[in-house]
Amino acid sequence: MTLAIALVAISIFSAGAQSLKTPAPSPLQTLKQAFALSDITIEYSRPSAKGRVVFGDVVPFGKIWRTGANGATKITFGEDVKIEGNKVAAGTYAVYSIPNKDNWEIMLYKDLKLGGNVADYKKENEVLRIVVKSTAVTEKVETFTINVANITPTTSSVEFTWEKTRVNMNIVADIDSAIMKTIDATVNTDNRPYYAAASYYFENGKDLKVALDWVNKAIEQNPKAYWVMALKGKIEVKLADKAAATATAEKVIAIAKEGKNDDYVKIGEKILADAKALK
Repeated sequence: MTLAIALVAISIFSAGAQSLKTPAPSPLQTLKQAFALSDITIEYSRPSAKGRVVFGDVVPFGKIWRTGANGATKITFGEDVKIEGNKVAAGTYAVYSIPNKDNWEIMLYKDLKLGGNVADYKKENEVLRIVVKSTAVTEKVETFTINVANITPTTSSVEFTWEKTRVNMNIVADIDSAIMKTIDATVNTDNRPYYAAASYYFENGKDLKVALDWVNKAIEQNPKAYWVMALKGKIEVKLADKAAATATAEKVIAIAKEGKNDDYVKIGEKILADAKALK
């Protein structure tokens, strides 16, 4: 009987211990950022300073760091990119670094099984090693943070910030050739993406006369689409066609008012002002 009571007590204690959940000291974060034609995904654990001096102490200068807590940080590129001018194929890589006083060495590593065991780090498994400058931030960052910032259609930067230190590596995606091939292939099919193609040409400084032809065809498909009409007006302003841009802007304003879209009324008014400013 005594043994049975003891076993019941142990089982109750074990069940209680297993159900107890407490906050992780270095919580895991998964960051997914749309970039270029795909995504950049980062998985890492986030340690906090907790009153300690981080770089040069908790994280020694001149030694390999897993760039976070627990296992190694992982980064996934959905397409081929260039990092600080170096080609990196689409895929998932572990991120290791060597923080120094004035710069960091950042390495992409192909062996994802190494984890935080940096004692077994092998240079031959590196896909990339770059050196980037470190900069001081004015406000202390308590928890280690990785962020994708400064995003344009083809460029971004991955920032590493902790305590009062920040480093970043610049990312470039060469998507123009892929998009141009897609445009060439799709504008000649039954499902013609005239608006998207014209918009890309306008935004990226390509042949505006071709863009105007496509946007006119998009308007034929949907004459009440004030957003398409607005793109036409912007193209005409860039082509310095004052009369055409003025007429188009007035149409944008009228159709947007009919559609009760105040934002595009303002856009139409801006196109009209830009048109009137043309010589």
